[in-house]
Amino acid sequence: MLKVIFTVEGGDASMGSVELNGVKIREGTMTETVVTLVINELVQLIAHESKLLTGVHREVVNIRDELESIQCFLKDADKRDLQDGVKTWVKQVREAAYHIEDVIDEYVFHMAQCRHQQGFIASLHKIGRLMKKLKPHHDIATKIQDIKISVREIKERSERYGFNSSEQGSSSSATSVTWHDPRLGSLFIEEDEVVGIESTRDELVSWMVGGESKRSVISVVGMGGIGKTTLAKKVYENELVKGHFDCRVWITVSQSYNVQKILMSMSKQIYQAKETAPRQIDMTDEIVLISQLRKCLQQKRYVVVFDDVWKTEFWEIVKHALPCNNRGSRIIITTRCDLIGVSCKESLSDQVHKLQPLSQDKAWELFCRKAFQSEFQGCCPRELVRPSMDIVKKCEGLPLAIVAIGGLLSTKEKVPLEWQNLHDSLNSELESNPHLTSITKILSLSYYDLPSYLKSCYLYFGMFPEDYSITGARLLFLWVAEGFINGKKGKALEEVAEEYLMELIHRNLVQVSFGELDYEIDKKYRIHDLLHEIILSKSGELNFSQVLEASDTSSPRKSRCLSIHCARENVFEISEYSRVRSVFLFSINEMPRSFMVKLFKKFKLLKVLDFEDAPIDCLPQEVGNLFHLKYLSLRRTKVKILPKSMGRLQNLQTLNVMETLVRELPIEIFRLYKLRHLLAHYHDLGIESSLYAMKGVKLCDGVGCLRDLQTLSLVEANHQGVGLFTELGKLSQLRTLGISNMVAENGRDLCACLQNMVQLKILVVSSISEEEILDLESISSPPQFLEHIFLRGRLKKLPNWILGLHNLVTLGLCFSFLVEDPLICVKTLPNLINLTLRQGYDGERLHFEEGGFQKLKKLTLKKMNILKMVEIDRGSLPVLEQLEIGPCPQMREIPYGIQHLKSLKIIDFYEMQREFVLHLQPDRGKDYWKVKKVTTIRFGYRIKGERYQIYKLGESDLLERLQV
Repeated sequence: MLKVIFTVEGGDASMGSVELNGVKIREGTMTETVVTLVINELVQLIAHESKLLTGVHREVVNIRDELESIQCFLKDADKRDLQDGVKTWVKQVREAAYHIEDVIDEYVFHMAQCRHQQGFIASLHKIGRLMKKLKPHHDIATKIQDIKISVREIKERSERYGFNSSEQGSSSSATSVTWHDPRLGSLFIEEDEVVGIESTRDELVSWMVGGESKRSVISVVGMGGIGKTTLAKKVYENELVKGHFDCRVWITVSQSYNVQKILMSMSKQIYQAKETAPRQIDMTDEIVLISQLRKCLQQKRYVVVFDDVWKTEFWEIVKHALPCNNRGSRIIITTRCDLIGVSCKESLSDQVHKLQPLSQDKAWELFCRKAFQSEFQGCCPRELVRPSMDIVKKCEGLPLAIVAIGGLLSTKEKVPLEWQNLHDSLNSELESNPHLTSITKILSLSYYDLPSYLKSCYLYFGMFPEDYSITGARLLFLWVAEGFINGKKGKALEEVAEEYLMELIHRNLVQVSFGELDYEIDKKYRIHDLLHEIILSKSGELNFSQVLEASDTSSPRKSRCLSIHCARENVFEISEYSRVRSVFLFSINEMPRSFMVKLFKKFKLLKVLDFEDAPIDCLPQEVGNLFHLKYLSLRRTKVKILPKSMGRLQNLQTLNVMETLVRELPIEIFRLYKLRHLLAHYHDLGIESSLYAMKGVKLCDGVGCLRDLQTLSLVEANHQGVGLFTELGKLSQLRTLGISNMVAENGRDLCACLQNMVQLKILVVSSISEEEILDLESISSPPQFLEHIFLRGRLKKLPNWILGLHNLVTLGLCFSFLVEDPLICVKTLPNLINLTLRQGYDGERLHFEEGGFQKLKKLTLKKMNILKMVEIDRGSLPVLEQLEIGPCPQMREIPYGIQHLKSLKIIDFYEMQREFVLHLQPDRGKDYWKVKKVTTIRFGYRIKGERYQIYKLGESDLLERLQV
């Protein structure tokens, strides 16, 4: 089975170049990766499925060899400004790779269907006659002959184009195509466009002219278009800065740079109009240039700005030219990559400043300045406020976009319809409108700089709606199922996928948001709305994915991924979608059975089927025909029963039935030997939080055969007795285990099997009732990689082995009713970040002692019915950022010593008494002074179950609520 993905080789000049008739063109294409993946799968097919390829084995080997030779010309495809002939050739290679995948996948699909039918045939001679008559075998022979001819012609065409492959390259061998840097305008921003960075500018100026005498570096980090260059330039041109330094140097580095030219440019700027430059200034020897610069700067107070740095290697070279001369010299580096900023921080005096998007108020101010610069006194007319606010919201505080779009609108007629049209057609405007193409070019630079293995992962965000947040686990499991992840020795594919995600975050292409529910430890991720628009455009160009909407009038494309938003039932009638391997459904109001029938009929080669939140109440038997399926999510659907045909999904890796009505899994599930993730817990938010609000599923005996399982949560423990724990002990690859309905006598058996799970990172254990004791004392060698533990049930005392878990990040004790203060035991855990006590302690006083909880960032104290007082010593909880308290009916005052928590940003109180809340009011509250520096203080009052009405401190609605 072939896995075809779409990635584009990164912008590293060392990756090689393609020469066309003497002109070097850097091409970074997903096509190269498509071909690579097809080659890898052909190798596997040849090695493991030779019986299937009888009569065509030699042809398949020849195709592989031809693709390997073509591969040499695709090291850097999909770069800007390719000549049309090259683009056509690259497209033909990609289409050929797709076709190979289609042919092989269809053939393997038919063979799987045949194997299923063999169960009904009694004798071997009947099986033999069936195989001889098998039509697909004849078809693949014909199709592979055609593919062989096609691939050979493509290779010959590349030779006619005059391709020469260069394996080695350098920064100096970058593209010779004329290209105007769209970032040039950032160097010449007018003063009226400087909005929202004034305080940061003044802070940096103060740092430049004051502070230590030691040479210091500050890295300004943020996504493209956020104003890094503008900020650096305003600091650089400040009169105080000009007068303070002996010499100033500004270097624009960019993606393709030449170290020698940069060093020469630095020398020329230093010597300009001051001294006679030494003869060595025109030399190209790096060592000579660095030595000359060091000698010249040794006795000077200098400031150097390196704008737009893309590689850590750059600083590792140029820093040697900048002596640490203790004269108060300063260096500013701007970059889109967090890791570059961190790598430049080599001493305590060095800093990293993360530039944030403009606030809503500042974004609105900047927009009005640009859009109404010559009329309405710079103010927005009332009739344009709503469409203007929609446009500003879409810009999400990005100055580049606000200035460009505001400037465009200043030339348009000031009527709501005109402005609404721009908002609705922004995707196409970003591609075609000359006023806005600079936005696309600047933001696209980050995409082109991505290494090949990240590009398909990044484009995958286009499958989700605008402003959509996706949980980390879902994203990583999808990437693995799609085949985007390259294996690394000693690491699970999911661990490598997490590394990919972190790299996208560090490049400021993906934003992080936290889980919304206590039991969710997954973070959520999203991308900027404008990046989403660019991804959609790029995905369409590459036939990577297509979004179908009810109002969509665009022509169908031959995409591999299909995302259906608010679509009508006849969405599948538009065109033939045989190429589709992934289907997502969003905002579908109804799904009649005919819709499902068509889906399984049209998409027989599916690898990914994501029904999350879809309005379906059953899964048809036909799902078992999807032999290639690797990912199936039914999360938050109304499905109650899984069909027995699920047992035929031999390639399934992820099965998600979380938040469904599925309470029992069929025994056929144990045929899914490639299953890696089985997610099945249900959390009822409609009832008040209790032990019974979270439910698991019943599992038949035999789960131990699923040796690849990494995630198993939540399964009920009281149906198989000791047998379940014996089976669990065989699952040595488990990273996440959730088990419910525990009784005291099962405790020792669970402890025994946990000792075999050396990879375990997340453990959830829940008892069958609030009276039942969780007996977890008998672990002598707990899994040392445990990071998150949630114990839901009564404890006699906190298990001793938890205190030795040096990697523990999260500890949740719910319904534990501990008599002894648990803080005494856990305060020294070195990496504990998140602590939750929900009915976890049955005492009147909690004391956070000095020196304890040095890394804790979030503390939750919920439903502590007896708790009267919380004391916080100075020096305890030094980095606490978020505090949640309540309901605590006996608590009359906020925690004593809360004013010592200098890092505290958010406090949430739930169902607290009227007197408690009044003491915190800004006007007359006696305790307000203790929390007045906290950014956000909220109060929640239950609506139903675990859903709350939220009020902010000082709101009149809150005071009215207290009168009820």
